[in-house]
Amino acid sequence: MIIVPERAIPDLLTRDASYRAVENVFAAMASGDAYNFPVIREAIGHEDALYGFKGGFDRVGGSLGLKAGGYWPHNLDKHGIINHQSTVFLFDPDTGMVRAMVGGNYSTALRTAAASSVSINHLARKDARVMGMVGAGHQASFQLRAALEQRSFEKVIGWNYHPEMLSNLEEVAAEAGLPVEAGDLDGLAEADVIITITSSFAPILLEHHVSPGTHIACMGTDTKGKQEASADLVASATLFTDEVAQSISIGECQHAIAAGLITEADISQIGAVINGSHPGRRSADDITLFDGTGVGLQDLAVSAALVDLAIEKGVAIEVDL
Repeated sequence: MIIVPERAIPDLLTRDASYRAVENVFAAMASGDAYNFPVIREAIGHEDALYGFKGGFDRVGGSLGLKAGGYWPHNLDKHGIINHQSTVFLFDPDTGMVRAMVGGNYSTALRTAAASSVSINHLARKDARVMGMVGAGHQASFQLRAALEQRSFEKVIGWNYHPEMLSNLEEVAAEAGLPVEAGDLDGLAEADVIITITSSFAPILLEHHVSPGTHIACMGTDTKGKQEASADLVASATLFTDEVAQSISIGECQHAIAAGLITEADISQIGAVINGSHPGRRSADDITLFDGTGVGLQDLAVSAALVDLAIEKGVAIEVDL
């Protein structure tokens, strides 16, 4: 069995490798060559933690396995470690034998950012120049770095409940030589692309905050009741997601579904755009929205790439099980 420890991953995993892994697995999902297993998520009644499993099988990539982990809200204060903790286990699809155990914390941040950047590449207007960010926490830095690589952006507009956290966005934008404007939500009407990356349970982004032609990627925490965009805004957009079943149950589309504003048939897989079986954006005035719910196959694809990189770089740890 190969072990790729968490400490080794930042030096191994690039944004490009993450992007390619996620794009390929989205395409495999849309073509029916990969599927996710039902998600298990439980409040364990200890430390206010949520713990669960995401898994799946990709016939094209040969990835079989699961990610185990969750959210421990007191970790940072009590133990000085991040609140999200996870580990990925990969198995040989031919024999069922365990192939690898891979740290899942840093890779989860990169694969989540890769998903939104895949949506920007395939759905945003080619002339997009203004990047909007709703949320400025730890994950927002990963999101912005990946997004800025997809278009020739000229500035960033940022908004956060706690404005002092916008320094996270300013640091990333400075790396790209871009200014950051700290505005109110109305100012997002200037944005050509908007990423929401919050843990909100009430709509932040409303219809009048978004102009025709904008691409939105809703990437915040996905669970029952979460909501970053209003149901009316969701209903007004051309909708895409990683997995429709998650989008309507724990993702951004759940409220528009519940209100009867859209049906499941109104939501398409982003992989269909990648494969060319869906045209994606149909006009310069379309508002497109990608609901990134985070699927187990993303984690497996990125972890499989990590195993290959670790072996190639000579840092993989091999043990007998």
